[in-house]
Amino acid sequence: MSRESIYKRYVPSFAPEGNEDSNVFWFVFNSDNLLIDLENNCKIPFIKDLKVLNILPIRTHYMGTFLGHACYSAEVAPETNAPESMAFMDLRHLYEILEEDLFLLAGRAIQIVNWDKNHSFCGKCGTSTEIMDNEMAKICPECGFISHTRIAPAVITAIINDEKLLMAKHSYGLKNMYGLIAGFIEAGETLEEGVQREIMEEVGLKVKDIKYFGSQPWPFPNSLMIGFTATYESGEIKVDGNEILDAKWFDVDEVPRTHSKMSIASDLINWYIDNYSNK
Repeated sequence: MSRESIYKRYVPSFAPEGNEDSNVFWFVFNSDNLLIDLENNCKIPFIKDLKVLNILPIRTHYMGTFLGHACYSAEVAPETNAPESMAFMDLRHLYEILEEDLFLLAGRAIQIVNWDKNHSFCGKCGTSTEIMDNEMAKICPECGFISHTRIAPAVITAIINDEKLLMAKHSYGLKNMYGLIAGFIEAGETLEEGVQREIMEEVGLKVKDIKYFGSQPWPFPNSLMIGFTATYESGEIKVDGNEILDAKWFDVDEVPRTHSKMSIASDLINWYIDNYSNK
């Protein structure tokens, strides 16, 4: 998912500034489904206020500006119907449809919505929390505990051995599809240690030469994917039988190409193909 920085056109902020009488971008979610304007080439609603659509949000958050226009996230009740010529669509299915920066902002928006919903009360004393006006955080007026938006870092690794790529079949996701080894970082470990642990836990291998590849926001539900490359060091493949059902080494001609660029996994796989096709 190689791309230019979203901050070339998007300016994050916590409080509205400037002319709030003009149209704004509304990232409206019903559960995990985003409201899309079907008549306007499947665009994000660009209107002054949700009242125009007869929509009453449960919560809203100012997110900053995109192309100079304000952006808001919003959540509506499950029973809310989409207005005429609009539809609530699964965010995962919109990557090829939305402009990439808008897709990334939608990912930011849904994480803000879910964080706000899940942190309405203080995790220490149970008091209703309040939104802070100087950062994306909630504070408890009783004990002062502050909770920021929650991000769960995860690592994903392309493992090379004798010019072959390790790919595994997971117990979740599409059946018979092989992908890369990935997993969440645990408390007290570095990213590199997380790479080593996940690979040992899932396929029983030791790796070396761990190198950073890139990162990607992954709002399903609130992850940051950090990509690495690594070289096989020792061990025989032994899958855990829980998350991983099978794993094997693929020659470059055997590796399935992916047409979607939504996940950093496709960048890692394409990196392998590009670097080992002519060897």
